[in-house]
Amino acid sequence: MDSVAPYAVAPVASRAAGALPVGVPKTVLSAVLLVLACLLVPLGALSTWAKHGIGDRDSYVATMAPLASDDAVRTAVADEVTGAVMKEIDVGPLQGTVEAFVRDAVRSFTHTAAYRTAWEAANRAAHDAVRRAWSDDSDGAVTIDLAPITEQIKRQLADDGVPFASKIPVRHTEITVLQSTDLGRLRQSFHVLRAAGVWLAVAAAVLAVAGVLLATRRRGAVIATALGAAVAAAALAGAVAVGRALTLDDLPSDISREAGGAVYDALTASLRTAAGVLVGVGVLVALGVWLLPRLRGSARR
Repeated sequence: MDSVAPYAVAPVASRAAGALPVGVPKTVLSAVLLVLACLLVPLGALSTWAKHGIGDRDSYVATMAPLASDDAVRTAVADEVTGAVMKEIDVGPLQGTVEAFVRDAVRSFTHTAAYRTAWEAANRAAHDAVRRAWSDDSDGAVTIDLAPITEQIKRQLADDGVPFASKIPVRHTEITVLQSTDLGRLRQSFHVLRAAGVWLAVAAAVLAVAGVLLATRRRGAVIATALGAAVAAAALAGAVAVGRALTLDDLPSDISREAGGAVYDALTASLRTAAGVLVGVGVLVALGVWLLPRLRGSARR
């Protein structure tokens, strides 16, 4: 009996010794996959936004369309168009009175359907300019051309019987969207994110599933992944807020900060919503997985 025991125990000990080296790499690999999945969560949201929110012209125009009714944007447009018109006319001592009249006319026009149509046309042109700048490595600034709006104002003033209206030349009145110095910093990042599209989000989901399946304590892995994704999404929301402050600080002095903030908020609305949803889902999943066994235990008792 004694002579048989060592041989009976040896295979068991051998398998136990072999289980540890296999188990440790799986645990490490699981942790690495889950960390990568959490890091890809904000990048996946950014790439999806860049591809379908900013990169798609129709989505961009639909996003910018509500700004036609924003009071700060209306004021900025009225100031730009009025300034452009008044540069072309000289009525002597009546200059101030005429300028006030033109500004009122422009403000009135910004409440019409024709203005909304002109605004959408201007933003379509602006989106095409942005895509050309990012695709062709252009060094020029990207601007929104307000000439269609100026043309409409000229017609309205002429219809109202204003004597000088028909002589106003319609020149390109532009609002700068991106400075040339900003394009170099953003171009490469936008290329990468737009090329990735939804695949970074898909990769995050695949890595999360693989990491949970490899984990020795899957419930804990799910909780950690959900909380990690929520933290990453919260960091994305914070980065958007910081980006807003930096963007407004870099605006030229002749551009309204209120109007710039309205444009920034409109462009990043879907990104902020996605970040909020990811935070909420991550917290709810973690809480649900943590509570489920406790609720089952209470039910059994």
